[in-house]
Amino acid sequence: MVVLRLFRRLEERIFDVQQKTAEGVQTARDAVLRGGIIVMTAVVVIWISIFLYAAFYYAYMPNISHVRPVHLTFESCDEKKGICSFPSAHVQLTKKQQLLMVGQPYKVNLHLEMPESPTNRELGMFMVCAQLRDRDGVLVGNACRSAMLHYRSSLLHILTTLTFSPMMILGSAEEKQNIVLEMFANFEEDQSHPVTDVYVEIQSRFVEFYSATVMINAHLSGLRYIMFHWPILSAILGISTNLFFIALICVLSYLHFIAEDEILDDDFIFEKGEEEVDEEEDDDYKDEKSNTDLSSDTSSQGDTSMLEEIPKRKKEEGSSTAAATLRVEMIT
Repeated sequence: MVVLRLFRRLEERIFDVQQKTAEGVQTARDAVLRGGIIVMTAVVVIWISIFLYAAFYYAYMPNISHVRPVHLTFESCDEKKGICSFPSAHVQLTKKQQLLMVGQPYKVNLHLEMPESPTNRELGMFMVCAQLRDRDGVLVGNACRSAMLHYRSSLLHILTTLTFSPMMILGSAEEKQNIVLEMFANFEEDQSHPVTDVYVEIQSRFVEFYSATVMINAHLSGLRYIMFHWPILSAILGISTNLFFIALICVLSYLHFIAEDEILDDDFIFEKGEEEVDEEEDDDYKDEKSNTDLSSDTSSQGDTSMLEEIPKRKKEEGSSTAAATLRVEMIT
């Protein structure tokens, strides 16, 4: 008996240890699963926030600069040197339907690289005109600007030449000037007539130049200015804002689902309780009905027994009266 009790206690302890171990393993699994779900959710939310900010950046921010070379052409003279027409060029900005962003102001500049030659110094001022047209050739904008070389005195020119003469001999420096002409200060794209072509004309037959370039720069302001000049700070603020709102939506959704589950559980318990109450009422009703049936049966049986006893009593009374009359007769 003692050995059996020891074995039973040992079995109970082993069972308790196994049960506690299983509970601990299940708890650890649940914790790992919950931690993995939380980590995966956090990673997904972070990547969604980064993707949303990147999509917003590329959709909201325009291209800052568009540079196109200008290949000026002219008609050469047959009898004498020089050119016999104004230098002009056609610049195709894009082959697509639209290049610039609607509602964004742009600055259209023309860069002329001109040598400091005696001809250009003697030329003085000259006019440069530019036209903006759409794909169908509709005129969208037209502007003309005056230009000339920056003035330098002969003494300054000699000093500059002597100072930069080593670099000029090596070819790293040249006697030239870069003239920048702002053709359009605040140009905004028309959605019905997007600009695809630029026409440039220098209204002088004696101008000399090395090259020309059209540069279209976006004039940023407000949020676009901040996002372009402070990209890291803007990215941190944008991603943090996205994280906040996405996390808020996730938390509200989780609370909403929990509330729905609790409501469903309460409704289930309430319905179950109502069903139990209905079953109890049905049982009580059946019991009452059975009791009433039994009482009615007993009452009916009593009534029938009473009805059966009535003729017996009548027979007994009749027999007793007959006996009494016989006695009276015998006495007489």
